[in-house]
Amino acid sequence: MRMGMMASALALAWMASVSNAMAAKATPSAPVPGPRVEIQNFAFMPKTLMVPAGSKVIWTNLDEEPHIVVSAGGNFPNSPGLDTNDSYSFTFVKPGTYTYYCSIHPMMVGTIVVQ
Repeated sequence: MRMGMMASALALAWMASVSNAMAAKATPSAPVPGPRVEIQNFAFMPKTLMVPAGSKVIWTNLDEEPHIVVSAGGNFPNSPGLDTNDSYSFTFVKPGTYTYYCSIHPMMVGTIVVQ
C-alpha cells in the first residue's frame, strides 16, 4: 500500500511540474515598447498620436487587406505593403505634425504630432 501511495504522490508531483511548465510557456511575452498605431477596419487607430521627439512609432496591420503607410509630405519613408499582422516603424526625431495615409485606400488618414 505504501508503494501505491508513493507512486500516486510522485505522479501528482510530476503532473504539477508539467502544469507549471505549460503555464510558464503560455505567459505572453512583454509588449514591444513604443507608441503604436493599429490599422483596423480600414482606419488608423488612434487617428492622431502625440509622441515626444525621438519616439519610434510602430504601425501594425490588423486588417485582412494589405495597406501601405505613406507620408503626405514625404517626411518619412513609405512602408512596404503590410499584410495581416505585419508591422512598420519609423523614429520621429524632429518636432512637427506628420500626416499620412494608405496609398491603397486613400480615405484612410492619420497624424503623428511630435513634441
